[in-house]
Amino acid sequence: MQLHVKNMVCDRCILIVRQQLENLHFKVSEISLGKVELSPEPTEAQLQDIASALEVLGFELIDKQKDQLVEQIKTKVIELVHYSDLNEINQSLLTLIADALHKEYTYLSRLFSDAEGLTIEKYIIQQKIEKVKELIGYGELNLNEIAYKMGYSSSAHLSTQFKSITGQSPSQYKASDGQNRRPLDQVK
Repeated sequence: MQLHVKNMVCDRCILIVRQQLENLHFKVSEISLGKVELSPEPTEAQLQDIASALEVLGFELIDKQKDQLVEQIKTKVIELVHYSDLNEINQSLLTLIADALHKEYTYLSRLFSDAEGLTIEKYIIQQKIEKVKELIGYGELNLNEIAYKMGYSSSAHLSTQFKSITGQSPSQYKASDGQNRRPLDQVK
């Protein structure tokens, strides 16, 4: 398997990375600036160990799969928040995401935070607030019904969270004709 290593920019770096990988019981068949060919192919847990061991030394694994996994997390959050009735879900959204992606939540959380600069929890809240804005705009449900549908414990909790994110109360937002909605892929 080929790994790409950030900050591996000199012969000494190559030597240090080789030693670290061999200490983790991998055979380095080829190594050059920024690239390592090793065997046997590491498991997900071993990749995490490699990443941790290299990080201590100032190196970082570059992994396109991680970028894909971050996108899968976003897609799952959007699917759950925008296309599910959250009050009917009896599990934590975080557990559902980890189960759906067949990964440990702590790994997903760290990966997402590193890539996006915010936690999965905050991303979920941002998405929920965008959905609340949409529901307010439709005018079909009152705030209590929206809070229930979105899985909030009360309309007061929803209002507090809404104001902390948008700077407006739900009623102020409604009075402004909902002019500040964002596309779902631009929610951060």
